[in-house]
This record gives sequence, structure tokens and C-alpha cells, in this order.
Amino acid sequence: MPDGSHVPVLARQVVEALVQREDGCYADATFGRGGHARALLDRLSQAGRLFAFDRDPAAEAAARRIDDPRFEFARAWFSEAPAWLDERGAPPLDGVLLDLGVSSPQLDDPARGFSLRFDGPLDMRMDPSRGESAAQWLAYASAAELTEVLRDYGEERLARPIAAAIVAARQRAPIGTTQRLAQVVREAVGARTRGDWRQDPATRTFQAVRIAVNQELAELSRALPAFASRLAPCGRIAVISFHSLEDRIVKRFFAAHSKPFAGDERLARLPIRADELPTPPLARVGRAIRADDGECRANPRARSATMRVAERTGGEWSSWPPGAT
Repeated sequence: MPDGSHVPVLARQVVEALVQREDGCYADATFGRGGHARALLDRLSQAGRLFAFDRDPAAEAAARRIDDPRFEFARAWFSEAPAWLDERGAPPLDGVLLDLGVSSPQLDDPARGFSLRFDGPLDMRMDPSRGESAAQWLAYASAAELTEVLRDYGEERLARPIAAAIVAARQRAPIGTTQRLAQVVREAVGARTRGDWRQDPATRTFQAVRIAVNQELAELSRALPAFASRLAPCGRIAVISFHSLEDRIVKRFFAAHSKPFAGDERLARLPIRADELPTPPLARVGRAIRADDGECRANPRARSATMRVAERTGGEWSSWPPGAT
């Protein structure tokens, strides 16, 4: 059952894609409110195990409500989870799930500062106990840095004028609330054509700042090799992303690790027999999976979800990509 207002996206597809062994060992690297974890536990036998990770204290509280000897939770960032598994002597994993982005309860809590729908403190940290809040970062980030973040993480074509507006606005008064930031962006955008009038002009800015504050793309880039390299033979990794930046990282990682010579076309043209090529450590499983119309109607958040799956082969991970030092 989902926890509170959070409905797990692609839950049935996650279980079908990951659970090849009901007595296997699995990891839910983004526990959230436990919807996917509960679905996985329902499929596992009494011999199965599930490790779960999340950096959000509210996720830790939700995990305490699962009373199951097969389940173990740790509050940790992606980059910290592998060491935690090593310390406990965890066996190779038969499946790993990464459900990226922000959960509905995080968005719906004004105190967390994730959503421009509510007025609240401009925090945006998934782990409020560590790092700088969005307000703290916006108080000193240079116009050049703001422009880069808005352009690269928000895919915002008006990054430069929005960055300039933030710098000018903070000189008058600190930007400490969600509605203040949203208003600054709206005034900077003005009557410029946005293409999609259904989207608030500040949406891309909020996405970009949130990604920067939480180091989301860097953590994803660390998580993919860390978890995929811990898969048992035929174990699978499934990643659900909600915007093109995340999906691009996942797609490229799976592609590079499922082709001989990491997909490097220069190496692929070398005169080497096909049976002498190194075996890639991963094999992509099917095509990208998206929610059907029924799920999208029941859970609008599912409309932007894309799940990609890869399976561990017998190829050596330690020597991949070929030629790496």
C-alpha cells in the first residue's frame, strides 16, 4: 500500500522487471515512502532480503513502520550506500531500483520548500541536516554560476535574465521563501513567449536550483556504477527518471556498458575478431518503459516517468571500460 498521498510509479513494472529470484537480495536505493519497497517485499519469499536507502528523514520515519525481518533501512546518500553494504558483508544484489526525483509528500509539504505551489521557507534539501539550503546558496551564487545552473539543470533558455533578476532582487532583500523566488522569476520572464502556458514560468528555475542544492546528477552518476557493479550475474538494475537530464545519464551509462569497447566507435573499427571482443558487463533489457493511460489518469506524476532496465552479464566490471586506468 502507498504511504500517505504518495503512489509509487510503475510499481507493477518494477517488480516484474527486477524480481527474477524470489529468494534473492535486492536494494531500493530511493525508499521514499516505501511504495516500491512494499511491492518488492510482497513478491519475495521468506528467504528474500531487501535493503533500502534514502537521505530524507521523513523516509527514515516511514521505513520504521515496516516490521519485516527481510527488510533493512539506512539513511544514506547514493554515494554512501555502497560502503554501508560492504560493512555488512551484503551478498551480490539480484536487483536494484532507483526512483529518481522528488516524491509527492516532499512536494506537498510547504516547510520543505520544494514546490512553488505553496509559500514556505526556500530549503529544497532532501536531507535538511546537511549542506546549504536553496536560500543560502542563492544568497551568494554569482550571476555566471546561476546562469549555468539554470541553463544546464533547468534547460532554461532565459537563464541569463533570470540570473540577473535574482542577483538584483537579493540586493534589495534576501530571497528566503518559495513565493519570493517564484515572483522574481515571473517578473524576469515577463511577457516573453514560453511555449507552454500551462507551466508556471518559475518551474524550470525551481528544478534547476533543487538539482544543484542536492547534487542530484552527480549523485546519480556515482550511484549507477556503484550499484550496477554489485549485481550478481543476471541481476538487474531499474532506473525511473522524470526529466531528460536524468534519463540521458541513465541511457548513456547503460549504452556504454552494454557495448564492446564501451561503445567507442574508434575502438570498434579495430581489426579484432568478434569472438575476441570483451564481454560488456551489462545488457539492456527491452526498451524504455512508460506508464499506460490508466496509470497516468490515476497518478498524473506517472506521465513524465521513464524506466530503463539493464542486466548484469558475465563480463568483468573491474576492467571496464577497456583501456581505463
